[in-house]
Amino acid sequence: MNKELVIVFVKNIKLGKVKTRLAKTIGNQGAFDVYSELVQVTEKATSNLTANKRIYFSDAIVNTKWQNDYKTVQKGIDLGERMKNAFKKGFEDGYERIVLIGSDLPDITADHIDLGLKKLKKNEAVFGPAEDGGYYLIGLSKMHEFIFNNKPWSETSLLEKTINELQENKITFTTLKTLNDIDTFEDLVTSEFYKSNIKLQEKIKQLHD
Repeated sequence: MNKELVIVFVKNIKLGKVKTRLAKTIGNQGAFDVYSELVQVTEKATSNLTANKRIYFSDAIVNTKWQNDYKTVQKGIDLGERMKNAFKKGFEDGYERIVLIGSDLPDITADHIDLGLKKLKKNEAVFGPAEDGGYYLIGLSKMHEFIFNNKPWSETSLLEKTINELQENKITFTTLKTLNDIDTFEDLVTSEFYKSNIKLQEKIKQLHD
């Protein structure tokens, strides 16, 4: 059995339901278009991994995405509980190293994910820090439920508080390269993802003309 698992959390792409902070600037259709492109980036980054994959949708399975992979729906009242349940299921099914990523990272590649799994051979936890104080990747080689409990999910102190708890509990961890996710219009327009995507630029421009 493959002992490594990659979990991808995906929001169902619905108008008015994705990238709501970004939508305040470029509108619901613009945010929809941006998130659709980001999901494609994530699909590409995870397409040739040697680890097994599980795709967790926010509301309902979409069969046109990740066509040959295991798909299911997230369960839990908040992000922490949903991630915790996904990790628990993975460990219960016999996986020894599990990495979870979201689907709004313009710069995510297979190398980030593979490195996260590799780091778990010598650490109990690994994080990919995001520039906003959260994290874009979390990996575990042993289940520690407190990581997912009572956390400030949308605040800049998320990773700092999580790491403090790990240190208090003497749990080995490491971090990867810091990346920026796309939450605001400034995040979008300063990203190489946007600068190199002429079609997306044209779509956003048309929405504002």
